[in-house]
Amino acid sequence: MSTARTEGDTWDIATSVGATAVMVASARAAETAGEQPLIRDEFAQILIDGPELAELVAKMSTTYTADPELVALHQHMINYQAARTHFFDAYFTAAAAAGIRQHVILAAGLDSRAYRLDWPAGTVVYEVDQPKVLEYKAATLAAHGARPSAERREVPADLRYDWPKTLRDNGFDPAKRTAWLAEGLLMFLPGEAEERLFADIDALSAPGSRACIEDFRFDDAAREAYAQRRVKTEELRQRLGDENVFDPGDLWYTDDERRDPAAWFKARQWRVESRTGRDYLTQVGRSLPEQPNIAATFTAVFVSAEKP
Repeated sequence: MSTARTEGDTWDIATSVGATAVMVASARAAETAGEQPLIRDEFAQILIDGPELAELVAKMSTTYTADPELVALHQHMINYQAARTHFFDAYFTAAAAAGIRQHVILAAGLDSRAYRLDWPAGTVVYEVDQPKVLEYKAATLAAHGARPSAERREVPADLRYDWPKTLRDNGFDPAKRTAWLAEGLLMFLPGEAEERLFADIDALSAPGSRACIEDFRFDDAAREAYAQRRVKTEELRQRLGDENVFDPGDLWYTDDERRDPAAWFKARQWRVESRTGRDYLTQVGRSLPEQPNIAATFTAVFVSAEKP
C-alpha cells in the first residue's frame, strides 16, 4: 500500500486515506464488543469483515501487537475513538432535537451514523467522500440487509477541490439550517484546503446552522511523539517488512500551516465552544495513558460552533 501523498491522489477503502477509515471502524468494532461499551456500532464489524480488507486488517493487527508500546497505543486509540464517537453522536442528536434536518458528514469513510442513529422523520444525511469509499460502504451494508434510518445521499467528491458544487447537485439547500461534521479529517488536508473547507462551510450555512470539528493539534509534544513514532515505524519495517506495517501518520500533512478552527469561526461571529479530547475522555470514565508519548499522540480539541 503506497502511503505517499500526491496532488490529486485518490483511493479506495483499502488504500491510502481510505485505509484509515478501516482503522477507525476497527476501533469502533472493538469498543462495541467490549464488556461496557461507551458506544454501540453494530455495523463496524460488518464493514471491516469484507474479503477485500483481510490483508489490510491483518497488517493493522501485526503492527499494533508488535511491541508493548504499540499495544498501549492501540488501546488508547480505541478509548479515544469511542470517546470522540460518543461526543459527535451527542452533537448530531442535539442538532436533530433542535429541528435541524440537513446533516453533512465530511470525509464520511465508514461512518455508520446514517444507519444507526435515531433520526427524526424528514432528515437527510449527506456523506461526502471518495466515490469508491462510499460505494464500498453502501454495497457492504446493503448485502447484509442494512437500511439507513434517514435519507442518505452520497456526495462523491474530493474535499481538496470543489466539493460544494457536488453537494448542491445532490440536493443540498444552503437556505436550510445544517449540522456539519469534520471528524478525523483536517490532518489529511493540506493547509490551504483546510482554510477553504472552513470558508465553504461558512458560505453554505444558513443562520442557526451548526458545525463540529475535531481539531487534531500538532503542538511541540505531539510533534516529538510523532517523530519518535516514525523511528518506531521504520524499525518495525526493517524487522517485519514494509508490507506488514501500517502507520496512518504517513498520510498526515504535519508541516503545513494550520488554522485554529475555534478562532477562525469565532472571528466570523459564530458562537464557539471547545472541549479537549483529554477532558472528554476523563468525563466518560476512560483512563489517560501514563506514557507521555502515547498521551501526546491523540491531542485533539472538539470545536462546536453555531452560526447566529
